[in-house]
Amino acid sequence: MVASQVHLVRHGEVFNPERVLYGRLPGFGLSPLGRKMAEAAAADLVDRGRPVVRIVSSPLQRTLESAEPIAALFNLPVSTDDQLIEPKNRFEGTRLTGPGGALRDPRNWPSLANPLRPSWGEPFRSIAARMLAAVDDAWNSVDGGDVVLVSHQLPIWMVHRALAGERLAHDPRKRRCELSSITTLSWRGEGFVEVGYANPAGHLQVLATDVGAV
Repeated sequence: MVASQVHLVRHGEVFNPERVLYGRLPGFGLSPLGRKMAEAAAADLVDRGRPVVRIVSSPLQRTLESAEPIAALFNLPVSTDDQLIEPKNRFEGTRLTGPGGALRDPRNWPSLANPLRPSWGEPFRSIAARMLAAVDDAWNSVDGGDVVLVSHQLPIWMVHRALAGERLAHDPRKRRCELSSITTLSWRGEGFVEVGYANPAGHLQVLATDVGAV
């Protein structure tokens, strides 16, 4: 047997008062608002009445903390999978815009030369491939029930675009993957399809800052 559904959950708001691009940097955990967002995602999964049997997280602090309320409500442990991690980024630790922003420094412009790859970090094709492998691993790791994968905006968005047959290169301002959102996949015919998207922390979005990754 295999899983019934795979739920891709994005982490909640991160405590990032300097508004830097944190990427894979250590020490960036959830803000108090981010914890409320994670709790909203967990409650949404419970309210669905789905038989969640496994929880897997990216190894970064903000995703592990976002997995905690889900694990508590379903009384399950959290395992990690490096395939779910945030992409590496040339601009980690910097502010991209505003006074002194990295995008204004001519020394950084070569890293912006090819947004279709992108030239500043891990290629979109690589992100999509490892995320789809993580989904496939999760799907085959259980004998029935649902698996929750806690990851990051760009990796989850790459899954969406890959399964929809859309170009992986895109405008990051137009991603439909809010903080603590849930993108649900199932197997139909000969492949995975997206069967649902929910934004259970939508009522908290107006208060949130979301500038930590691209």
